[in-house]
Amino acid sequence: MEAMLAVYAGKLYGAVWDVTMPTLLLGTGIYLTIGLRLMPIRRLKAGFESLFSKKAYTHTEANDGITPMQSLMTALSGTIGAGNIIGVASAILIGGPGAIFWMWMTAFCGMATKYAEGLMAIKYRERSEDGLLIGGPMYYIKIGLSKKWLFLGTSYAVMMVIAGLATGHMVQANAISVVLSENFGVNNWVTAVLLSILVFAVIIGGIKSIAKMAQVTVPTMTILYLLCGTIILISNASAIPAAFGLIFDGAFNGTAAVGGFSGAMIAAAIQQGVSRGLYSNEAGTGSAAIAHASSETQDPIVQGEIAMLGTVIDTIIICTFTALIILTVQIDVGGVIQNTWMFGDDGNSGAVLTSQAFAAGLPGGGYVVIIGQLIFSFTTIIAWSLYVERAGIFLSNEKYKTLFRLLSVGFVFAGCVGNFATIWAFGLATLGILAAPNLIALLIKSREIFAMTNKAHDARQKIKNKTAE
Repeated sequence: MEAMLAVYAGKLYGAVWDVTMPTLLLGTGIYLTIGLRLMPIRRLKAGFESLFSKKAYTHTEANDGITPMQSLMTALSGTIGAGNIIGVASAILIGGPGAIFWMWMTAFCGMATKYAEGLMAIKYRERSEDGLLIGGPMYYIKIGLSKKWLFLGTSYAVMMVIAGLATGHMVQANAISVVLSENFGVNNWVTAVLLSILVFAVIIGGIKSIAKMAQVTVPTMTILYLLCGTIILISNASAIPAAFGLIFDGAFNGTAAVGGFSGAMIAAAIQQGVSRGLYSNEAGTGSAAIAHASSETQDPIVQGEIAMLGTVIDTIIICTFTALIILTVQIDVGGVIQNTWMFGDDGNSGAVLTSQAFAAGLPGGGYVVIIGQLIFSFTTIIAWSLYVERAGIFLSNEKYKTLFRLLSVGFVFAGCVGNFATIWAFGLATLGILAAPNLIALLIKSREIFAMTNKAHDARQKIKNKTAE
């Protein structure tokens, strides 16, 4: 039965990520980037300034949401997880180093997509029966589009529940159980029980409880991960140019992780890079828009600029660090790769590959990966519990939110004891399907997004000109 599920999950993953989703995902991102006249690049600095400037915040009348900083940290807690550690390593193992280039391309295009999602999340949101600010793709489809498109919002909410339970819960829980089992010999059933209890203890407090936890854990663990990664890269600085060379060469010449050059490996690099890039930063899935919709700000443009920072932090910075560490520790002074991306017989596991790469580059570095994986995956589970709950409420009503919280806990338990390969394949496939309704909605609303952005740009120019006078 398990073997049959693995086969079907693999076929579903192949069908989704063969051509359709990479084309729709990258195509939408490129279209939005061009339509915004490269605004995500031009306003990157402004986005960071808005994040830390209280003057940029325009609070709601009731002042009852979460801060823009908390909304970004909540969104990041949903993206920084197994994709940044296991996903990057697995992409290299299957698609070769060239997969990293396509992760970058997904992130580059994803900045515009994330900006659009954040903008729409603030413009089209409403209050729940409990008086909380709620929004996301299902709401900006319901409120911002005509009734004939309502099926798109319903489809998104249904897929959010399915994909959330698969990717945000089972995949992350599975990653935690694998790390604890392989490094400390903890039985998967023990992990399942303890993790389920911890998850329930946090999500029962709702959005504010989740946001407060994310505001502390995400920055702290990210800084520690990057600090240790920097030490490793400094000690292997001579190998960094060769590592970049392998990434670019693999993207266009199809260097396989196990040797050989073929068009099939270029396709594998693209497939792995785009699918795992999406899993890492979630640009296009619309999931982060659910977190950003709870922000107190009333300025859609500012929130959009803050939202796009998530892609930069998650993929451009953290995933790149992971990839370079894996590659540089295996390149000798002559620029030659050793062990074909693997360390011993455990190279088929992304978690083991990353952990052993850190351990090889820094004494005790393997424990940084272990701790990082545990914390990142846990915070991702918490964030996706919120997304599943909000989608469930959209499909039903407020009184069923406890049911969806319990569903989250149940799938966390199942993920801990399930098959690694099957869970990852099914999770990535459902994530791709989830993105489709959101991307279609953004394309339909693209002219409005461009018009709002241009209007804001013109207003800023007028202020700048007056100041200059």
